[in-house]
Amino acid sequence: MRGSWMRWMVLNIIVAALIPLCAQSSSGVVQSQEGPAAINAGTHSDHDASLKPHDNSFVIGNEDIIAVSVWKEPDLTRSIPVRSDGKISMPLIGELQAAGRTPLQLEREITDKLQNFITAPEVTVIVEKINSKKFNILGEVAKPGSYPLSQASTIVDAIALAGGFRDFAKKSGLYVIRKGSDGRDSKIPFNYKEFIKGKQSAQNIPIEPNDTIIVP
Repeated sequence: MRGSWMRWMVLNIIVAALIPLCAQSSSGVVQSQEGPAAINAGTHSDHDASLKPHDNSFVIGNEDIIAVSVWKEPDLTRSIPVRSDGKISMPLIGELQAAGRTPLQLEREITDKLQNFITAPEVTVIVEKINSKKFNILGEVAKPGSYPLSQASTIVDAIALAGGFRDFAKKSGLYVIRKGSDGRDSKIPFNYKEFIKGKQSAQNIPIEPNDTIIVP
C-alpha cells in the first residue's frame, strides 16, 4: 500500500513539472502563428486597396467616351460621351467638366459629389473609346478629312480609311506634316509606290495626334 502511495506521489510531481513546459511551448506556437498572420492580413488589405483600376496619364478630350462604374449602383453605371463643350452629365450630380482631366481626377470628383447621396461610393472611370485624338488626310484621296486616331495606326491605314487614292494621286510624293515639341512643323516623306514593292517599309510610320497626311 505504501509503495502504491509513493508511486502516485512521484507521478504527480512529474506531471506538475511538465505542465509549465507544455504551456510555454503551446504559447510560443500560437504567437508564431498569429504574428505573421496578423501582419500578412494587414499588408494584404492595404495592397488590395491600391489595385483600383484608373489612369492618371491619359487626358480626356472632347468626343471621347468614358465608362463610369459605381459599385452596387446600376443606375449610375453607364457609358457617357464627352460633349463638344468638354462636359458630361450624370444623374444626381448634373454636369461635370471632363475634357482636360485624367480619368483618375474625374473619378475623384465624381466620388466626392456622390458622397452627398451615397454612403462611401466606389467609383471607377475608364476611357472606353478615344475620339479626341485625330489626324488629317488631305489631297487626292476619296474621302479627305479628319479621322479618329484610334481607327488607323500607320500611313497606309490612313489611306485605306480615307477610301484610297484618286486617279491622279502622286503615290511617290506623299508626306506627313508633324508638329514637333518646339512648335515647328517637320515634313516626313512617304513613297507608297516603293512601299508596295516591299521597299522603304520603314517609311510607313505610326501616326501621331494632329498629324496631317498630304497626298499630292
